[in-house]
Amino acid sequence: MELALSIAIGLLIAAGTWLALRARTFDLVLGLTLLSYAVNLAIFAMGRLAPGKPPLVREGTAGALATHADPLPQALVLTAIVISFAMTALLLAIAVRSRAANRSDHVDGGGGDGA
Repeated sequence: MELALSIAIGLLIAAGTWLALRARTFDLVLGLTLLSYAVNLAIFAMGRLAPGKPPLVREGTAGALATHADPLPQALVLTAIVISFAMTALLLAIAVRSRAANRSDHVDGGGGDGA
């Protein structure tokens, strides 16, 4: 399971980086979104992948610290999802305004004809 998650995170990072380096604004926004998904998965994986384990431990259980889920990565991911949604909405609003002003959706403001 850890190998599959590591491969998924690596693919998201690779695709996000490739899209973020493109010249179009929509590709840039999509690439940054994929990178934020990869970071969220990495943070979530730090909380240990343990399916079937109870999130709360009953009192008197031996080795209680090793058998419960850590809530901090889950809280960090939830906060990151909210922030990334707001940032994506802001980036899309700026991209639409830039397209209206420049008549082009290139990041550098060029028309795509090599100029």
